Amino acid sequence: MELTKIPTLPKFTGGESREERTLSREPLDKSAFKQVIRKMNLKVTDQRLLILSALHEGRTHVTAQEVYEIVSAKDPEIGFATVYRFLRTLTEHHFVTEVRMGGLPARYEMTPQSHHDHLTCVSCGKICEFENHEIEALQEKVASQFGFELTSHVLELYGVCPDCQKRKKAKASFGN
Repeated sequence: MELTKIPTLPKFTGGESREERTLSREPLDKSAFKQVIRKMNLKVTDQRLLILSALHEGRTHVTAQEVYEIVSAKDPEIGFATVYRFLRTLTEHHFVTEVRMGGLPARYEMTPQSHHDHLTCVSCGKICEFENHEIEALQEKVASQFGFELTSHVLELYGVCPDCQKRKKAKASFGN
């Protein structure tokens, strides 16, 4: 049985523009961040507020390293371990969702109100969120066929986005 290789995705440095298509994202402010921290019975600190802000602003799906780079630019005293520990705590309390796909670094997003899946471009790393009720029903059917009661799942589809397809075609026609 041949295993499918999970592609290596390009790293987002923050300098380039990358469109992400996300489903509705609820606006959160500093008071909402404080509420999240208090619900976990933790002390509200500037570091924790910065981490939540970094998760909420800009890109929707970020690695722990990307969060660290955002917050350390604002507060060099924050260490990677602090960022990672708080991300783990947020995940354990279901305020943040961690998506792990094979050997790729985990990506984090503020836990959305509704379930969604992802399309990821293997060329530029763009992520598009989508919902499809037929796919959801089929997953339930497959789980049932094997006697499973489905509790959760992650669906990530890999491919080449329309922009990268255009660039590849333009490059190919320019080379001829």
